[in-house]
Amino acid sequence: MNKRSPITSHVLDVSLGKPATNLSCRCEKWNDQTTPPQWEKVGEGVTDKDGRVETLHSSELVRGLYRIEFLTGSYFENRKISTFYPTVTVNFEVVNAKEHYHVPLLLSPYGYSTYRGS
Repeated sequence: MNKRSPITSHVLDVSLGKPATNLSCRCEKWNDQTTPPQWEKVGEGVTDKDGRVETLHSSELVRGLYRIEFLTGSYFENRKISTFYPTVTVNFEVVNAKEHYHVPLLLSPYGYSTYRGS
């Protein structure tokens, strides 16, 4: 049985009123123990037919700063639509490593919004 990733996302394309499918994204954690401090990839994935990605973290979750980068330029390019935002990066903080962190993204070619989901 596969353990569910502690960090997940769901992307909806509000310009279509449908899930954003085949949108690549990656999750990184800020490592201030390296010199120089840097972002390190902890997972990546592509949204499924429901716009969900559940492979954004592949190890035990720890407190710290994280970010998910959504490669929206490629997504819209595949639909032959121009976009103002070629990437969308959502930074967030994991305070309680025992909780699940769901980061939804509502997307259109010229705007986006996000929130902490459940």
